Amino acid sequence: MKSIKLGAALGFALALANAPAVGNPMVGGAAMYSTKNIVQNALNSKDHTTLVAAVKAAGLVDTLAGKGPFTVFAPTNAAFAKLPAGTVDMLVKPENKDALTNILTYHVVPGRITAQQIAAMAARNHGTATLKTVEGEDLRFIKNGKGWIVVDAKGGKSRITIANVMQSNGVIHVVDTVLMP
Repeated sequence: MKSIKLGAALGFALALANAPAVGNPMVGGAAMYSTKNIVQNALNSKDHTTLVAAVKAAGLVDTLAGKGPFTVFAPTNAAFAKLPAGTVDMLVKPENKDALTNILTYHVVPGRITAQQIAAMAARNHGTATLKTVEGEDLRFIKNGKGWIVVDAKGGKSRITIANVMQSNGVIHVVDTVLMP
């Protein structure tokens, strides 16, 4: 009897460890697990296959699977499709690894920054929050209705479509446009 109870308790504990975070949204039709890292979860999202391929081409898999914490503004496949024809194919070529790395690291901020923290920063700074990316340049955040617009260094705008997707090594915010340094 004790072994049955112990087995049931272990099974329940394993199920909890592999369960999505309470309130963690689905992304690309897949559950996002707070016990998995950014790369492990991104691999499951059908909306982020281009991003995953770009991260692999740039050699950033180990970094984004690392301890972190990182905040990633993750462009969808549709976001990459907005770029001029041939841009993605050109960027993933080995000779363009530096340019691709700059673009991808422009989508990453050190630390675990939630939408609520962005809102608090904006409230203290006349409605605009600014975060420095791993690439070194800033991203600006402006409230738009119930959500946030991200403004890149070139003045391009992207909307956060899914916020606060918690990861074991950070947080992902899904965006609808590729940000450009």
